[in-house]
Amino acid sequence: MARQIGPVFAPARLRWVMWGIPALLFLIAFFHRVAPGVIAKDLMQAFHATGAIVGLLSSTYFYAYAGLMIPAGLLIDAFGVRRVVAAGGAIMGIGTLAMGMAASSAPLFAGRFAVGLGATVTFIGTLKIAATWFPPSHFGTLSAISATVGILGSLIGTYPLASLVALTGWRGAFWLIGLGTMALALLCFAVVRDRPPASAEAATPLPALHHVARGTLEVLANPHTWPPFLAFFCLYAAMGNVMLWAVPYLRDVYGLSTTHAALYATATSLALLFSGPLTGFLSDRVVKRRKLPYTVLTACSFALWLLFVVTLGALPLGGVYALFFAMGVVGGAFVLTWPLGREVNPPHLAGIAVAVVNLGGFLGAALTQGPLGAVLDARWAGLTLDGARVYPLAAYRAAFGLCALFLLAALVTTFFFRETEGRNIYDRLERRGWQAGRAR
Repeated sequence: MARQIGPVFAPARLRWVMWGIPALLFLIAFFHRVAPGVIAKDLMQAFHATGAIVGLLSSTYFYAYAGLMIPAGLLIDAFGVRRVVAAGGAIMGIGTLAMGMAASSAPLFAGRFAVGLGATVTFIGTLKIAATWFPPSHFGTLSAISATVGILGSLIGTYPLASLVALTGWRGAFWLIGLGTMALALLCFAVVRDRPPASAEAATPLPALHHVARGTLEVLANPHTWPPFLAFFCLYAAMGNVMLWAVPYLRDVYGLSTTHAALYATATSLALLFSGPLTGFLSDRVVKRRKLPYTVLTACSFALWLLFVVTLGALPLGGVYALFFAMGVVGGAFVLTWPLGREVNPPHLAGIAVAVVNLGGFLGAALTQGPLGAVLDARWAGLTLDGARVYPLAAYRAAFGLCALFLLAALVTTFFFRETEGRNIYDRLERRGWQAGRAR
């Protein structure tokens, strides 16, 4: 008798192939979030760019990502992971090649925008494959593994990228990465299938646009959506900026080469590789709370940021690495943003709720990287090295001091969270609101 093939019975090796190709494209998407920090000085030299311009270039990715985040899920539902993620990978590859050959700032920015645009569909596509090719009981684990793959991408965007740039130059590195991304996009189109063969799963119809709009407005109108949105905004504003400016800081203040500076900058991503999944596990299985671990970890992050700003330039390099690593250990709080957003909104709007609170983080990076670059420029003393600006310690203290304030704002915001204890509490919140309205 022929064995039935379906989401639960598909051969394990085939499942992992189907998941692995979109996951690799997501790794590349995450790699691009941190890559500008490694090549910041090269961009200053090649385009006579200021810190504000480098910050704005980096944030262009996040603007594109944020703009397409909610529609990305609809595109995948309508056309399937194979087509949409392959197209997204191709757009990322074209954008990377455009950046590598850019002779002026306009194509450089256009390429960066294309990279962000193509990257938007990779994470959602990876999770969609996890949902359709694996048993439902595996989805939580696959979600955590998928997020960890992204963090691995940010790790590759530090020391490995710096080593590649040292060998080929930043343009050569981007050419190689762009061509590799294009090849992976073609592989996705050729190999990935939206669901297992002979699957009995019926195609899910695309929701009507007015239903999606109504659901989005309902999530936005819920006051309990906004605390996790704002907390993630502030957390990722700080995280995105330290990933952008850590390598230039270590070059300018400690006199390190780009490669050695990038090696020290790996510390935060290395810690996040285990702290993110561990935070989710502890929240789900041990403390069975969302608000408490989020608040405690954010308070620890704020304390570490204060220590970082106070000791800026004074710590030995080993101490800097340890501090960056500790920031990554407690930085896993952000993974609780998604369940918090989901659990205070109607269950049937879970996808939209997660997309909305996730949007907060990308807006945090998009709206702050350019202004923090301007803060560095405002305190620049006029020193350059090989055509790139060298910022004094006072400039970095001002910029990183603002990041510490973002952490303080995130900490304050956590006090407005509703504790869900890992369950959807929307109905309970609605009853309380109704009773309060009657009391008035």
